[in-house]
Amino acid sequence: MSNANLYPIIEKYTYLNTASSGILSKPIQEWRNQHDIDFLMEGSNFRLQQTTFFSELKQNLSIFLGTSKNTLYLIPNFSFGFNTLLDGLDNNHRFLLLDEDYPSVNYPVRSRGFDHTTVPISPNLEDDILKAIKDFKPSVFAFSIVQYANGTRLDIDFIKTIKQAYPDLLLIADGTQFCGTVPFNFDNSGLDAILSSGYKWMLGGYGNGFVLLSDLLKDQLYMQRKYTSLPKENFLEGRDHLSLCFEPGHLDTLNFGTLNQSVYQLRTLGLENIERITQSICKRARDEFHSRGLLSTEILERKVQSTIINIPLTSVTCERLVAAKIIFINRGTGSRFSFHFYNTDEDLNHLLAVIDGKG
Repeated sequence: MSNANLYPIIEKYTYLNTASSGILSKPIQEWRNQHDIDFLMEGSNFRLQQTTFFSELKQNLSIFLGTSKNTLYLIPNFSFGFNTLLDGLDNNHRFLLLDEDYPSVNYPVRSRGFDHTTVPISPNLEDDILKAIKDFKPSVFAFSIVQYANGTRLDIDFIKTIKQAYPDLLLIADGTQFCGTVPFNFDNSGLDAILSSGYKWMLGGYGNGFVLLSDLLKDQLYMQRKYTSLPKENFLEGRDHLSLCFEPGHLDTLNFGTLNQSVYQLRTLGLENIERITQSICKRARDEFHSRGLLSTEILERKVQSTIINIPLTSVTCERLVAAKIIFINRGTGSRFSFHFYNTDEDLNHLLAVIDGKG
């Protein structure tokens, strides 16, 4: 089945806005319809197999993310998970943050009164991070692997270097603009946590996400609750205190089932193949933007690149893009374009033509 048949929206629009929201495929929409029909006809009987349902999802996610099921908890979105994580940490932690990172990363740290400092996003970002770690001596570095506004991406190898040099430093990552774009192995990443919503590059719709935790971080979360007796009810059998913190109450089978279906699709496509397609089109896009004076050489020459590109465009050009049915968004100081595997050279050619005033 072609991408246009899988994703009807790309028949009508040039969709370059996955960094805001991934799109829904027809097979997943059909699965969601059947899910609600089953609920309609079965009522409470529909939930009788929910334990098996969520176990299957966790197994699929753990394979997809290179870890084991016991590191993984399901959350409705990144922000819920990150706030829950912060509430479980001792308030004496010192945080290193990145300037102008996603508000759901920086604000929860600042608003809780944690001692913190920030590093600006610059061409010397990695060196500046290492210097800040040395000078400020944080106990936690919290950051987005890919910056949502301009697409700056930190290399996993760099993260490993930090962990090797500072093994006790907790490395907590927002993976919402990262997960689903490249092959990833949490157990070998150097990270102590990665949290992600599922509605962007994972193409899993809204209301779902996940958090992966290292043993080092698990031991430091909600320490006082380790000594509180767990509930004895049969329906909570097997739950630990962290599960009861990150997964309180019911989990929605429609939202998390959608994520499960998207993981099946992404695994079938293969993350290596997805990375090859997206990096190819993004490299061409960066080269074309650079040749038009819209992208700096410093950005062009970064060692690793994301699937997000931000360029300065006039309001007149933006109006032409909207009229040409190109879906994008203005972020930070420019216009943000993001490319997933369903985007093509024809999409990029259309974008360039409109920017050049020829479309």
